[in-house]
Amino acid sequence: MTSYVENETAQSFAFSEKETLDRVMEAVLTAEGCPYEATVSLLLTDGTGIRKYNAQYRDMDAETDVLSFPNLEFETPGDFSIAEKAEADCFDPDSGELVLGDIILSVERVKSQAKEYGHSELREFAFLVAHSLFHLCGYDHMEEKEAVRMEEKQEAVLAALGITRD
Repeated sequence: MTSYVENETAQSFAFSEKETLDRVMEAVLTAEGCPYEATVSLLLTDGTGIRKYNAQYRDMDAETDVLSFPNLEFETPGDFSIAEKAEADCFDPDSGELVLGDIILSVERVKSQAKEYGHSELREFAFLVAHSLFHLCGYDHMEEKEAVRMEEKQEAVLAALGITRD
């Protein structure tokens, strides 16, 4: 498992972003039964940056907390057999790892939402990373049933890691 974290802001957290990403990533991929070693990239940005990325990639001129860019087009969420069909497009030729995709996260939103929801910045960061990783595994929340399923998966992973609402 490989992760990359780039912080284009001057802000940071009291915890290691990379270690937290790695813990959550391992838990999500284990929960999903991913049969491959995988790689994910995380970009930490500010409100202006995430608004720019949201406009550029989603044609939505609005600030958000997290953006997910899956590398695979899952037919069924969590069914990694799709990777074998698109092998040349989804495996890193150097490492052989499955390239799941990219995450862009607003540091400002992590901090403000942690305060708003009354829990730690670690909890909010881990929640948004888990949320995004499930998107990278093919899950969505456009319909109520999908949203409930995704929320249950996120909460189960965070509970297993002991990252609960304080």
